[in-house]
Amino acid sequence: MPISTAPNPLGHLKNNTADWWWKDPGMRKLAAPMLLGFLGAMQTGYDSSIIVNLQANPLFWIALGTTSPAIIGCVVAANPLGALPGLIPGAFISDRWGRKFLMIVGYVGLLGASVFLCFAFGAWKHFGARFFHGIFSGFTSLAGGPYTTEIAHPRNRAQCTALIQSCQFFGAVVGCWVCYACWYIEGEWSWRLPLLLQMWTPILGLALMPFCPESPRWLASHGRMEEAHRVIAKFHSNGDMNDELVQHELKEIRAALEIERLAKAVKYRSFFATKGNRHRLLIVITCGLGMQMVGNSVITFYLVPILLSVGIVDPADQMIYNAGLQMWNWFASMLGALLCERSGRRPMWLISCEGQLISYTVITICSALFAQGSHAASYVVLAFLFVYFFFYAIAFTPLSLAYAVEILPYTMRSKGLSIFFICSMLSVILNTFINPIAFDAIAWKWYIFWIGCILIVGTIMFFYFIETKHRTLEEMAELFDGPSADKNACVPPPDTAEEDKDKEATQSELDDNIAQLSFHPRQEGA
Repeated sequence: MPISTAPNPLGHLKNNTADWWWKDPGMRKLAAPMLLGFLGAMQTGYDSSIIVNLQANPLFWIALGTTSPAIIGCVVAANPLGALPGLIPGAFISDRWGRKFLMIVGYVGLLGASVFLCFAFGAWKHFGARFFHGIFSGFTSLAGGPYTTEIAHPRNRAQCTALIQSCQFFGAVVGCWVCYACWYIEGEWSWRLPLLLQMWTPILGLALMPFCPESPRWLASHGRMEEAHRVIAKFHSNGDMNDELVQHELKEIRAALEIERLAKAVKYRSFFATKGNRHRLLIVITCGLGMQMVGNSVITFYLVPILLSVGIVDPADQMIYNAGLQMWNWFASMLGALLCERSGRRPMWLISCEGQLISYTVITICSALFAQGSHAASYVVLAFLFVYFFFYAIAFTPLSLAYAVEILPYTMRSKGLSIFFICSMLSVILNTFINPIAFDAIAWKWYIFWIGCILIVGTIMFFYFIETKHRTLEEMAELFDGPSADKNACVPPPDTAEEDKDKEATQSELDDNIAQLSFHPRQEGA
């Protein structure tokens, strides 16, 4: 087997793989574990998409038995409400019994919840079914993200991590077209079938389980280093246990486990201990809340009322529009992920906020004009929804979690990300409950509130978000804490002190944390 010469961060290490992954037997075998890890994100995207599209189906409203905005808000919010309490037992199960075991529990639960949803009749039965569906969906995503990153080959790890987010869009697009196809079914199955078809991800996930190993990172953390060694060698070097890259990965895993041990000594009050840490906390909270508090959620979960407010009343037209918006969002988020390394984080943040502010203002003005009788204004609203989400997705989708990770030193990273996810999850729940009530009461005037939120988030970013492009963690520590910064908090333990190993340990830990985003509810216009 030839030595790989493909560009990658560890190209100086000899690796018994082919130049291209599809030409290599070991890396081709990784396709099943990769797909297993992606399914959690696909499930999240599919669920968020169908709850939007089913609002265009009159028979679904009859099944709910109510048009109360408050109750509808509860039904839509039920999924993230279920995911939030599920995080604690899910994390415990994943750490104690493994990523695969948690995914199995999640997929079996999703099968039952999908059947419950399909045959539920009445708003509160749907609420209960979506709540339990949210718990198990959170399980699969919570395990799937880390599993993908931990088993991916190092030279493809960054791409695989980026694909986790794009898989949410894939699930959303599938959901849009399923609802569109089912719309032409007469009777209750026009809304029941899309709910029942949520079983496609758990069925596929359970079918893949026998062909997928446990995460080598989890095996190593439970003292099964030899087994972890065999798994890495099988997929990353075609079984060569002495491969240079495989040996490096094992050292990297040991270093990461030591970092996690050190991080347990850091308390949440450490975020208030110094000016630099308070600055970091502000950024983490802004990133977490900003994913949902810049007007995107009112479009994400309540697109149908928005389309109705500008005269798009045909359900089929509403579903086609949403499908097009999903594909557009996928393109914009991928473009942003590719550009952020070239243009820098701060310019991307500021351009995104400026674009969102301008486009949201146009949407608000034209919605008001349509309400006063200007039919032409509706076309401007439809166009600028695409413009708004382009500016949202180029920065907020690829950068929100990644930027929060970058500005946190190793020892504060896990607790900082916990704060990030709590802020983001709470904002999802708040949005999904309040938006239908507010939109029903004051219609387009509710957009003015979100314009104010965009201004606040943009102002914080302008004054407090620093540029992290091409800066080491030590350099960023000086920007936050001054010349006396504690650089020991930013670097791995001494046994991996060589520069090349530091860089890869840093990247591995970053990728691992970025992958956690997949258990977060969808934020783009699903």
